[in-house]
Amino acid sequence: MGLYSKLPGELEEVDVIVAGGGSAGCIIASRLSDADPNLSILLIESGTNNYENPSIVYPAFIFDHIKPGNKYTTFYKGNKSDLLNDRELMLVTGGVLGGGSSINMVLYSRAQRSDIDGWKTPGWSADDLLHYMRKLETYHGPGKADRHGFDGPIHVSEDVFRVKKWDDEFMKSINRAGWPEIEDMNDLDNINGATRALRYVDSEGKRQDTAHRYLHPRLQDGKHPNLHVLIESSVERVLFEGQKAVGVVYTPNPSFQPSVAGSENPSRTIKARKMVVVSCGAVGTPLVLQRSGVGDPKVLERAGVPTVADVPGVGRDYEDHQIMLYGYKSDLPPEETLDAFNSGRLDREALVANKDKILSWNSFDIQCKLRPTEADVTALGPEFREVWDREFKNIPDKAWQLLIPVQCFPGDSTGFPIEQYLGAATYPLFPLSRGHVRITGPKLDDQPDFDLGFLSDYMDMKNHLWGYKKQREIMRRIESYRGEIPELHPPFPAGSKAACIETDTPHGDVADIEYTADDDAIIEKWVREHVDTAWHPVGSCKMLPYEKGGAVDPALNVYGVENLKVADLSILPTNVGSNPYNTAMAIGEKAADMIIQELGLGK
Repeated sequence: MGLYSKLPGELEEVDVIVAGGGSAGCIIASRLSDADPNLSILLIESGTNNYENPSIVYPAFIFDHIKPGNKYTTFYKGNKSDLLNDRELMLVTGGVLGGGSSINMVLYSRAQRSDIDGWKTPGWSADDLLHYMRKLETYHGPGKADRHGFDGPIHVSEDVFRVKKWDDEFMKSINRAGWPEIEDMNDLDNINGATRALRYVDSEGKRQDTAHRYLHPRLQDGKHPNLHVLIESSVERVLFEGQKAVGVVYTPNPSFQPSVAGSENPSRTIKARKMVVVSCGAVGTPLVLQRSGVGDPKVLERAGVPTVADVPGVGRDYEDHQIMLYGYKSDLPPEETLDAFNSGRLDREALVANKDKILSWNSFDIQCKLRPTEADVTALGPEFREVWDREFKNIPDKAWQLLIPVQCFPGDSTGFPIEQYLGAATYPLFPLSRGHVRITGPKLDDQPDFDLGFLSDYMDMKNHLWGYKKQREIMRRIESYRGEIPELHPPFPAGSKAACIETDTPHGDVADIEYTADDDAIIEKWVREHVDTAWHPVGSCKMLPYEKGGAVDPALNVYGVENLKVADLSILPTNVGSNPYNTAMAIGEKAADMIIQELGLGK
């Protein structure tokens, strides 16, 4: 099996190097290994192996991965921001083979047609990508057959564990609030309602990450001796001869290989005869390129890195979804929330040994993609009206806000009473705020200048205001609602109609809460103090024309150099109205096809 933590001495050169073993990288390496047995591929991943690891295979462990110090997670610290009450946000990304696909919430969530067509990039229309969305999946849900795939490696299905009664309660509540239930909200076209979520799990409830579904079968079948995977090693930079990429410099990751910590020169080199593909994610990829001398010359000069290619778009206009979490009390029984599992009241080892069905569940059973009414838009003010009319009004399949109800305490419940809780996660799908990713030095461990840019455009705050009010109206109409968790809501004063309450009975179809200007100011302050990243970093090496801030062309070639491509979520010209895993996989599938054709393989 070609899986190593240290490369064999005789392996000094391969045909293609894929830097980054995440959602897209695992697909690219796997598909290339199928295309030609004589093509040698090396995938390099900074994290460790994920194979059959229960905390990765079973979605119930999702909340463990955001805890500080988790060894399967990479944490990037953002710059302190006065817009966020002087906080330094921490971005959580996959730090294990499979990348984000090994630790994400396994929610089946596709982009909308207008999201992709809005890129206006040849070869990258919604119909072009739908081909790859279908290719990658085996779909076990409702909807039109021509919108889904039925023989791909990634299974999409309902959980083997689900609380249907609560799903019905939520659908009844959101209907009362004015939105319909939609049978299939992942057909590229349907939005503005709620759908019963499907997940990337198989019939046993196991996670469908790209390492388990693409890479490991090929490493174990004895038919792919051309596929090599190096784990626990971080790519420092791409090697160039002139403007031609000819390999990479990498370093064993001291988190897993402590023997290299403190070594004077632990770096090693591996050559690539044909191509290097960087797939390290929307933070990792621009850092690799900049350390390699590809980027804005001013940024490179400050960091002490000689310029190989002047590409100012590298690391520019970073985007992410800005999430808010709100908590509620419920009368649900213990077996209908994930609280007992998350708090350690259940014996996890016994659950794993017995392959308990709850392990397939992560408490997210419904997905809502919502748009405001015209009355809502008017109430948000003339400046917002201008943005809405320009960006959304005439694009009916473009969602504005994502809402996901949660059947557990939405965060760390330490110190809270042992009860059964509910939560609501909301985020603007197309925030206008932008950030940047920049190196500050030539080394892997130099702290990057990472500005998430959250709330730098005030219109995003308008979205959060609307999101808070709408999610609360929906949640308080649910039959099992028993009041708010005050610590997880803005601190409205006792005399406010928006003040948190506690109740012993359902509210039913009550009147909407009336908010004053003072209440709105309290919500805004709360958002600045609590908004966080949804772990959806994109767009830092955009697939745009060079003169428009692009870093790669439609063939994924990095501007100004040869034999170097980028293939991950950093290439998105603009964000997508969904969780990005599906888009990352589609990029991996399409990139693999492009490379196979470019190298003249598979004929």
